[in-house]
Amino acid sequence: MLVGLNRADDAGVYQVSEDLALIQTVDFFTPVVDDPYWFGQIAAANALSDVYAMGGEPKTAMNLVGFPLKLMDLSVLRQVIQGGIDKVREAGVVLLGGHSVEDEELKYGLSVTGFIHPNRILTKQGINVGDRLVLTKPLGTGIVNTAIKGKLASGEITRKVTAIMAALNRTAADVMRAYPVHACTDITGFGLIGHLAEMMQGTGLGVRIVLEKLPIIDVALGFASMGMVPGGAHKNRSFRASMVDMDEGVDPAMQDILFDPQTSGGLCIAVAPTSADGLVEHLHSEGVEHAAVIGEVVDYPAGIIQLA
Repeated sequence: MLVGLNRADDAGVYQVSEDLALIQTVDFFTPVVDDPYWFGQIAAANALSDVYAMGGEPKTAMNLVGFPLKLMDLSVLRQVIQGGIDKVREAGVVLLGGHSVEDEELKYGLSVTGFIHPNRILTKQGINVGDRLVLTKPLGTGIVNTAIKGKLASGEITRKVTAIMAALNRTAADVMRAYPVHACTDITGFGLIGHLAEMMQGTGLGVRIVLEKLPIIDVALGFASMGMVPGGAHKNRSFRASMVDMDEGVDPAMQDILFDPQTSGGLCIAVAPTSADGLVEHLHSEGVEHAAVIGEVVDYPAGIIQLA
């Protein structure tokens, strides 16, 4: 076992030989959008992301399904599964099968196995002083999804956010392999602050984030100012607030963005400072349009996320 339960990483890693290790992960959740086909795509992209975050290549997957037979027609399940199949095929992954149970609420996701060389594993906690932090997807999906549920978002906004969540982190993972990357994680339910906290854990280092550099879904701040904030954001804030050095003048809506639980968010990549701009330019050239340098790793104060 190279990576296991003793650390808060995105997946587990088991060494098979001198040049091969298996990455294993599992993730599933309840619907975040009304369209069952797109829900399947988003859930599959989210599960695959843990392998990409560790620098690996997903190879096989198995479906995990909870379905309320008494409440929904089987056609809904077919659309969910088809969405997952199409996303798995896009990733070049083989779907081997799966398991379903009758449940009171629809749930879907994947168990995923990936390959990686044992010497090339990226964990959350490999950050070095001076590393630049690159984020590859915009923040705010939890807030916008709350607005969608409240019937406040237009069809155009719904389609835009759905596409962001359904996008694979495959391209970002492929690009970052060519650069001196020291650590990586994907930004999901714990929000940006929560995942940055995990990257700092046990390192004796801190992080400085430049708020104006954050890529944010353009309508998310407006929805946050209207109170369209998911409950998970408040839980994230309560859990991690003591680790954040934030000026009292920071817009409350921006604060909500920082703690907003993301669904199938982007990668947060810690890369050597001399390579950060090149990495971002490369990501842009490959279609990862929102990629941006959002901050850096610092040696003081340790264990604190500074917001500038």
